[in-house]
Amino acid sequence: MKLHAADALLPGGWARDVLLDIDAGGDIATVAPGVPRGDAERAAGPVIPGMSNVHSHAFQRALAGRTGRARAGGDSFWTWREAMYAFLDRVDADAFEAIAGQAYVEMLQAGYTGVAEFHYVHHDPRGVPYADPAELALRILGAARASGIAVTLLPVFYAHSGFGGRPPKPPQRRFVHSVDSFARLVSRLSVSCDGKCERLGVAPHSLRAVTPEELAAVAALARAGPIHIHAAEQTREVAECIAWSGLRPVEWLLAHHRLDRRWCVVHATHLVADETVRLAASGAVAGIAATTEADLGDGTFVARAWLDAHGSFGVGSDSNTVIDPFAELRQLEWSQRLSSLTRNVLAADGEMVGHSLYAAAAAGGAQALLQPTGRIAPGLRADLVVLDGDEPALAEQAPATLLDAAIFGPCRRPVRDVMVGGRWVVRDGHHAREAETLARFRAALRRCFGG
Repeated sequence: MKLHAADALLPGGWARDVLLDIDAGGDIATVAPGVPRGDAERAAGPVIPGMSNVHSHAFQRALAGRTGRARAGGDSFWTWREAMYAFLDRVDADAFEAIAGQAYVEMLQAGYTGVAEFHYVHHDPRGVPYADPAELALRILGAARASGIAVTLLPVFYAHSGFGGRPPKPPQRRFVHSVDSFARLVSRLSVSCDGKCERLGVAPHSLRAVTPEELAAVAALARAGPIHIHAAEQTREVAECIAWSGLRPVEWLLAHHRLDRRWCVVHATHLVADETVRLAASGAVAGIAATTEADLGDGTFVARAWLDAHGSFGVGSDSNTVIDPFAELRQLEWSQRLSSLTRNVLAADGEMVGHSLYAAAAAGGAQALLQPTGRIAPGLRADLVVLDGDEPALAEQAPATLLDAAIFGPCRRPVRDVMVGGRWVVRDGHHAREAETLARFRAALRRCFGG
């Protein structure tokens, strides 16, 4: 197909009258600026590359808005985690898939064209493996395929409740694998991902959930695929890692593993200067979930120092309390403004901050997912987002300020149309399967919560 955009964000910046030739496999064959439309389909607004969601726990979408009751003695990430564990006791495989399906439709409508699913719920509510140990992972793939979103599936290895190989606790029974059983799971899934819009990696959960020996074994299972790991989300996590090893979590990873571009270090929230420089130099992507990190009281990522060290980053929806890449970028920038008491903290020199953030996150996210996306360029997959020119916040904006208006303006719905792999999956803000997906989601909520 041929698609013509009056304005499109190309690697070199905004361009006028861009003709995109998309081949039968869904890849961009040619990109030609300054070309008349001819008989090509007209994009209904400015075209930008789709965004990759570098970190999602899809099932947590069902918890959004349900954990706001304050507790005597204070609330924190750790008390929120207890509520999440309790919720999992009520989620069967059908509900798991229905919740994921709703999350993925919402991601597409928001402008995410791919998602890295950090998938750590493997067993039934009793902690017993399903007849097919890959049951829930296959439900994730099913939900992704039904929605049309590209997925990088990251089965999570989780074996311990704390640093030093502490035994898992009863609420973690749905997560736990041995290295051998996890290797069988990865092998099973390796024949299930189709390769075009699906990738398979691994995710050793965190240094508190794996031993050094297990981490080495699990990382080896990735082969050429991506490796994602939680790092330093909470200050308590950092303190416990120091007590265990004498090193901070990221410091330990850098000392014991050769991190490279295949790694995504999620929640590298609490970094010191030396860690920041060395982790950035490794080529690993920092996975930032700014709205979740704010919601859980995690802390603020050292984003300006990270960019100064030429680090790559991507954004993710994590707990899916907020599903909106523009909101993630806004929260990331605003967190830096609040801590530095300045404005436009994360802008590249001479650029609008929204443009800088979006372009960097799209490229870093594609790297983290190992998906051929993130830019509008020949040879990459046609994952495209059409902005809504009828959205009042975008009205009469020049291309140079469009992304700033979408991220920092009073923008309620910046996305009009979404394409994944050359196929339209959202049109005029609507997904073809949104009604049936919502019906299944509502039924799952009734089963999980009653009512």
